Amino acid sequence: MCGILAVIGKDIDTRKVRDLSKRMSHRGPDESGIKITDAGYVLAHERLSIVDLTTGIQPIQGSKKAWMIHNGEIYNHVALRNNELKDHQFRTTGDSEVIVHMYEKYGYDFVDMLDGVFSFVVVDGEDFIVGRDPIGVKPLYYGQDESGAMWFSSEMKALADACVEFSAFPPGHYYTPKTGFVRYYQPEWFDSEKSVQPLDLKKLRESLIAATKKRLMADVPLGVLLSGGLDSSLTSSIAARLIEGSGQKLHSFSIGLDADAPDLVAARKVADFLGTEHHEIHFTVEEGIEILEKLVWHLETYDVTSIRASTPMYFLSKVIAEKGIKVVLSGEGADEILGGYLYFKNAPSAEEFQRETVRRVQRLATADCLRADKSTMAHGLEARVPFLDKEFLQTAMEIVPEEKMAQTYDGVEKYILRKAFDTPERPFLPQEVLWRQKEQFSDGVGYNWIDQLIEYASKQVTDTELETAAGKFPVNTPTTKEAYFYRTIFHKHYPQDSAAKTVKKWIPKWQKDLDPSGRANETHVAPGMKKAMA
Repeated sequence: MCGILAVIGKDIDTRKVRDLSKRMSHRGPDESGIKITDAGYVLAHERLSIVDLTTGIQPIQGSKKAWMIHNGEIYNHVALRNNELKDHQFRTTGDSEVIVHMYEKYGYDFVDMLDGVFSFVVVDGEDFIVGRDPIGVKPLYYGQDESGAMWFSSEMKALADACVEFSAFPPGHYYTPKTGFVRYYQPEWFDSEKSVQPLDLKKLRESLIAATKKRLMADVPLGVLLSGGLDSSLTSSIAARLIEGSGQKLHSFSIGLDADAPDLVAARKVADFLGTEHHEIHFTVEEGIEILEKLVWHLETYDVTSIRASTPMYFLSKVIAEKGIKVVLSGEGADEILGGYLYFKNAPSAEEFQRETVRRVQRLATADCLRADKSTMAHGLEARVPFLDKEFLQTAMEIVPEEKMAQTYDGVEKYILRKAFDTPERPFLPQEVLWRQKEQFSDGVGYNWIDQLIEYASKQVTDTELETAAGKFPVNTPTTKEAYFYRTIFHKHYPQDSAAKTVKKWIPKWQKDLDPSGRANETHVAPGMKKAMA
């Protein structure tokens, strides 16, 4: 994982590009690289070395005149080297280099052949192509400066002072000067009416195991984010099985306000069950409030849900990085794919349920993916997300929606995922964790976190300020004092309307209380859940 910055134009101030790239040095603390191409374009790279520790410095040159920079991981790079690219000469042993050679062989039509997460820029003379992974696990922004030069960057902070206009690069697209934006990723399940496959629990289980196995690719120590919820517990359990007998020790990490936080209690059970080397971190509400300014600068959002949940993830990532671990598995995406949020229980029909899952998955780049990437990469830590694997997505999203609805199974959310891994002959998880009710991360670290955060934020904003918010913030006008407070911090760092427009608010559907906390849903039962039998 890394930070990339590319400027496509003439007479570029290389020193300025280098300085702006350094604003993302937290993403790549190991090495920096910069290249001025024959056309005068500038490619800059901040590297976090995970695969190919010795030869993988970027920018990377192709077989001839093409150069590239990449942030992410290409999980099928070995297969591409051995098959499609078997006649190419490679300069590195890492995963990134396959991108430039795939471009050299196939032109623009290679992006969907990559299996991984990525944002990349390939420059070939005057021509270039920019791409972002299917769901937007890796961030990417683009903009234009006063001279007309195009800028592409992993984070908005490298563009905000250089571009007159900038936006989030759409996931699942590539861009070239000849074609403009092209959507290369168009699975059938984008059409919610085509989710008609019968439930196959074995296929669902094996698909997630395969997705997790891919994400163990690393030349550095590996850890797991273990909240104690279903999703992170399953990825942790699968990873523990996959490395059995390898001599590796799996490190698991959990965070909460105190030892009695709902997530920590459950995580402890899972860690004991799996035999991981478990690390438990505590933080205080006061510590969380103290880092809000820095957090919003890193996150580049004012979305209430993202900030609430990113604060504990930020603290956790700092501790993990300090222990020398660079890669962790995380459980993002499962709730969107399988309708796991409690508000999905209020869906009025299977058709509406399915449309909402598709919408949520398509907007992950503005929510959980953004939070997971930026709160971990703030400390040079890479989070990998098995649930957002392309093949697992196809398997799960195409299942007939009635099978995914909690209403079908006496109100048990993500029932089919739980049932797929309910294997009595060799359990993946303790039963009380496998069947535990959904707790959103910001709730599970301890209910006082959100309650006291709302109270603090509300005291920073007057009634008059909130009443006149539309005058100061005409784009996405905040409607609560908490939202206004975060927006004020965001505005200090990113005052442009362009910046404000990159943010999408996370708002639950089908419930009276639109606060994004899971506890706002009337179906929430705190804490604990009994196993439901099929």
